[in-house]
Amino acid sequence: MSNTKEVYLTQQGLDDIKKELDYLKLEKRPEVIEALKEARALGDLSENAEYDAARNEQAMVEAKIKELEKMIEHAVVVTKVDTSKVTIGTTVTLKYVEDGDTEDYSIVGSKEVDPFMNKISNESPIAQAIMNKKVGDVVTVESPSGTYDVEIMDIK
Repeated sequence: MSNTKEVYLTQQGLDDIKKELDYLKLEKRPEVIEALKEARALGDLSENAEYDAARNEQAMVEAKIKELEKMIEHAVVVTKVDTSKVTIGTTVTLKYVEDGDTEDYSIVGSKEVDPFMNKISNESPIAQAIMNKKVGDVVTVESPSGTYDVEIMDIK
């Protein structure tokens, strides 16, 4: 079964994924292989907790490598950003109509989400509501916690 869904990334996001993949392949994988060798040397594999732990870690590392390789294979790097409307790769200043508070959000692909840095997925309710809108537009966001209106103040 092949999943050919495009993975939208900024160049920084793609670079980060490649860096993580290199770390897993060049450092983590050899560490796990060494841990397996050491655990095997302890003898009886049927009751060897170290061996079981190393095998589990190996499976997780290999699964993560596969996941990252698939992401890179299906990556669509967003390079040219049209700041006349909200798209992946833009940073948007929103004003919440109800209380007048403003917040900046960077719209990124789902694999680059970082709520602590206000990087939100293009698939999130707020991003879906403002996608392709322009400065001055007021839109209603439908989220699991209810609906609210935001005004697009700036797009960078």
